[in-house]
Amino acid sequence: MPPTRPPYPPELKCQIVELVRAGRSPSELAKEFEPTAQTIQNWVRQADRD
Repeated sequence: MPPTRPPYPPELKCQIVELVRAGRSPSELAKEFEPTAQTIQNWVRQADRD
């Protein structure tokens, strides 16, 4: 079984969600930060629900 990475810090999630809301695309941020574009999209959707 491959090792899993530790969860991303909540501060990073909040920062990336704010960048998406400010107009940056998830794919652009995925190249700059470690999470994938799909992960970032999931974070934004979850933040919208919360």
